[in-house]
Amino acid sequence: SVSALAIQRQVLEKRPAAPKRLIVLADPVFDPNDPRLTRLAKAAPARTRVPISRGAAETSDTPLFERLPGSRQEAEAIAALAPAAEVRVDLDFDASRAEAVSDRLSAYRIVHFATHGVIDAEHPALSGLALSMVDRNGQPQAGFLHLHDIYNLRLNADLVVLSGCRTALGKEVRGEGLIGLTRGFLYAGAPRVVASLWRVEDQATAALMTRFYRALWEEHLRPAAALRAAQLSVSRERRWRDPYFWAGFVLQGDWQ
Repeated sequence: SVSALAIQRQVLEKRPAAPKRLIVLADPVFDPNDPRLTRLAKAAPARTRVPISRGAAETSDTPLFERLPGSRQEAEAIAALAPAAEVRVDLDFDASRAEAVSDRLSAYRIVHFATHGVIDAEHPALSGLALSMVDRNGQPQAGFLHLHDIYNLRLNADLVVLSGCRTALGKEVRGEGLIGLTRGFLYAGAPRVVASLWRVEDQATAALMTRFYRALWEEHLRPAAALRAAQLSVSRERRWRDPYFWAGFVLQGDWQ
């Protein structure tokens, strides 16, 4: 709402800028049978011919998370666009809930999650982001970043990017708007969030996000304009010209 925007601008006006540019959490380990857990396991294929979406499987009551090879490509491609000293990339076991709730995120101007998003429109508190579900020893661990975890974050970020499925959705409450991940990150201190409206495809999303950051940093566009430029660029490619591949991401929050 306009009143919330006014309050947000007033609160954040004198906040000092975070010292570093970007932190990315991507390609978590979901499965104890993941080949990253043992040297004896055969290497997983780098990519698959079957399109993968960045949302939990909907075939059972328990969410099933498939590895997202595109999220790793996305993280590495984005990191290559900025000086190494200004960027932190947490992959594999480092892409964990413990990392997400630590104070480390407050040191970065952009916080980027490239993983599965889970949205529960009936019970928003059950929504969240899937991070590493097992540790380096193959033991199960709490790897789901719940909405209440997000509300408890203290961010200094100018932008949060939720590069997963349906991360812009939530429960509509009359007079309040949508209760979901975007609202949680706005509450945590981010004035704007890039999130998705539907199940997004892994490889197309990786390409879109790389072009988004290139437009943001190399062309010096504002986030909304950078997102539009990236979407137009992806739409010109024959394999991704259908709007399903590029139109799902929107920017919410302060457009300036």
